[in-house]
Amino acid sequence: MLATESGLTKTEILSSVRGYAQRYTPGGDNANLERQFERDKDDIRELGVPLETIEPLGEPGDNHNLRYRIPKGAYELPDDVRFDSEEIALLGLAAMAWREGSLNAESRRALVKLRALGISADEPVLGYAPRLRLRDAAFEPLTQAIDRHQVVRFDYLKPGEERARTREVIPLALVQYDGRWHLSAEELATGEGKTFLLRRIVGKVTVGKAAPPRLGDHTARSLAELEAVWERGIADIEVRAGSDAALRLAHRRGTEEVAPGILRVHYVDLAILADELAGFGPEVLVVSPPALREAVIERLERTVADHG
Repeated sequence: MLATESGLTKTEILSSVRGYAQRYTPGGDNANLERQFERDKDDIRELGVPLETIEPLGEPGDNHNLRYRIPKGAYELPDDVRFDSEEIALLGLAAMAWREGSLNAESRRALVKLRALGISADEPVLGYAPRLRLRDAAFEPLTQAIDRHQVVRFDYLKPGEERARTREVIPLALVQYDGRWHLSAEELATGEGKTFLLRRIVGKVTVGKAAPPRLGDHTARSLAELEAVWERGIADIEVRAGSDAALRLAHRRGTEEVAPGILRVHYVDLAILADELAGFGPEVLVVSPPALREAVIERLERTVADHG
């Protein structure tokens, strides 16, 4: 279909394309094969391939003689885009690395397009590709809802609360900050801007009705807001000299030693920092703020209660 400008009819495809032709019966019953063709059309479009249908001249509405084609201009790379062998290998590695992550569908589309254009990576190299996993199951449905301007509903468990609360929002942007994915959104009921940590979304994200597009660079705004929160979030931590905590906290972005053995660190989320500090055990002591110190103590006490 990529090699012809005029396109191919369904019969021509079934009788000539490998995978169909071996099972095609001229003038016979090809109902099962035709159903497979309909499914394959959906799969092709899902992979991002621009499959066009052309009605026969003078026969509008004649689905039997529809012609199918993939326009080369819409599928080829721009003339000024070229990849050398090293770049091709890196593209393949990147796509394969995401094959089990939340960007799996997008990576498959990229590989299919490259291969369809005659660009293939070195398969032995791809065997060594790492596997990256995005553990936030909400990532993909939220990405689709942002692209399609749809309202979403999900249960969200805030720190300190025993039960998750249902939130209904218009998703605006997904941003990664400080190694974690955040959703910037607008509350449907109030119009108030909110930021949600994806790891605290509980259960399934339900996609609902369409919403009017919200104009603006929501990604840049969200990152700027998170950076401002990080600037304001300051904690002073006493660390044991030579400990793992001293090494790791000293290498955090923005950390400074304000007194011998006392590090000043920045944070976005107090609960996440408390989890991290509690993991260091006796290697750290929170000097300030009091809320962080109490949160760390609560976690340590809960650990003792759970494990004796």
